[in-house]
Amino acid sequence: MNENLGHILVVDDNPQNIDILRRRLQHIGYEVTCAYGGREAIKQLDANDFDLVILDIIMPEIDGIEVLEYIRKSRSILQLPVIMATAKDQSEDIVEALSSGANDYVTKPIDFPVLVVRIHTQLALKRTNDENTRLLKQLEGRNKFIKSIFGRFISDEVVEQLLATPTGSQLGGELRELSILFADIRGFTSISEELKPEQVVSLLNNYLGTMTEIVDTYGGTVNEFYGDGLLAFFGAPVARVDHEKIAVQCALAMRSAMEEVNRRNRESGLPLIGMGMAINSGEVIVGNIGSEKRFKYGVIGSAVNIASRLQGSAENGKILVTRSCADAAGEEFNFSDYQQISVKGLSRPVEVCEIQDTGVLKGSECT
Repeated sequence: MNENLGHILVVDDNPQNIDILRRRLQHIGYEVTCAYGGREAIKQLDANDFDLVILDIIMPEIDGIEVLEYIRKSRSILQLPVIMATAKDQSEDIVEALSSGANDYVTKPIDFPVLVVRIHTQLALKRTNDENTRLLKQLEGRNKFIKSIFGRFISDEVVEQLLATPTGSQLGGELRELSILFADIRGFTSISEELKPEQVVSLLNNYLGTMTEIVDTYGGTVNEFYGDGLLAFFGAPVARVDHEKIAVQCALAMRSAMEEVNRRNRESGLPLIGMGMAINSGEVIVGNIGSEKRFKYGVIGSAVNIASRLQGSAENGKILVTRSCADAAGEEFNFSDYQQISVKGLSRPVEVCEIQDTGVLKGSECT
């Protein structure tokens, strides 16, 4: 006997027909289970896994069409192929069987070589589907693992881009209009000098963890942490025509969240902190920046530098916004009048305004 080529369920109410098929299929190398009628077939289907079913139509109590319909409730034509074998050879009988989910149809008396070819064909299709399903599950597991690891360092959108695009991990960037947000704890150096290392880490995790979640909520990408601050941008990798508006909304939410950050600081015996922010909109280069061995998805350009330097001028609780961002963000925000601020490295001052809103943490409340 050859090696097992698959497990076949043969269903017929005629013991002689079953015995002939069983012996010939086993001789070829198939494992064969027999069911003498529809009711027994259903019991076998519930108790065992089969690779293919050869199913008679005309049977007492439960006929072949009813068994076929039972199979298709839980297993598709690729998951469990069914070949109908019957004396009913009218076109309407064939149409009914195929419409009910049969993969193929042979008539009695069965031409065994033809049946074997059709069995081989259906099992080959099933094996291909099984392998595709296995590879898909393997790929889903790999992608889930990648997301769980890299999702800690880059946004979900960047991870999706890397997984979906074959060239997503190649070095290079593109010129794109984005909004850049810098946020930083005020007076952090002096605060950290009075704390133990583990307290500094706890304070930073509380602050940066909260702010990162807010940036994610507003569809932004946290580019990096630098000590006690963070750099985020809006409009990449997923393009947004309203990135200026989203950046401003995110900044307001971050400022409001400082009350909760400081509540947790109090509970942990840590000092209260304040934050300053700046937002600028403009053309930057965004993409995978670095070397072949080590790179990050980030932004570079003068618009980034301007936002960084403006953030240093933002007092506690203040959000400085450049004209390019404020004009595009819309009138729903309460901006102050523009003022000019000199920025290191630029020959001309930058026009900025402040977002005027309630919920600003007063300087006297902070250490």
